[in-house]
Amino acid sequence: MKIALFGTSADPPTTGHQTIISGLSQCYDLVAVWASNNPFKQHQAPLEHRAVMLQLLIDDLAAWDNNIIVAQELSSTRTIETVEKARQRWHNAEFTVVIGSDLVQQLGSWYRASDLLQQVKILIVPRPGYAVDEAGLERLRQLGASVAIAQLNAPEISSTAYREIKDPQALTPTVEAYIHQQHLYECHPSAQKNYRFVKKFTISRF
Repeated sequence: MKIALFGTSADPPTTGHQTIISGLSQCYDLVAVWASNNPFKQHQAPLEHRAVMLQLLIDDLAAWDNNIIVAQELSSTRTIETVEKARQRWHNAEFTVVIGSDLVQQLGSWYRASDLLQQVKILIVPRPGYAVDEAGLERLRQLGASVAIAQLNAPEISSTAYREIKDPQALTPTVEAYIHQQHLYECHPSAQKNYRFVKKFTISRF
């Protein structure tokens, strides 16, 4: 059984994530996804909200892709711990960890990276604006990695872009409705910081 493991910050999950996950479902027996806390990022929505949004995103795919599941119990800041949990659930499966091309250089510095790369295959999904780093790929191969580049055309949509410009085309209707219901991403941190500065400055003058 070939299983793709795809953890994402999902902050929020976008139609770009949906396209990637749907594409993976055509190549693997099972695609397991989860919302994660990336120790190299600052997240704007709590993990529990991101997990719910990811489930909503997957529910929209369920009508035609029935080999995709949200396995939130796999979530960990350390990918090798995720793989160990996956092995406990699916014995004797062949695992492929899916990452974006923006993480190629970073992967070699992950916790117990060498052990991880001996246990799983790595599939790299090209992201707009992040060319696949050939030198980074070679370093991974030197660590024993089995690396492949996904033949997926991810749209130029990102969670960051949604948070900054609130483009509704980046989200599915169910995820957008949940964000409005829970009042998520209402104020960008930089805008909030500027607001506090202006408020303080105004009060100090009068």
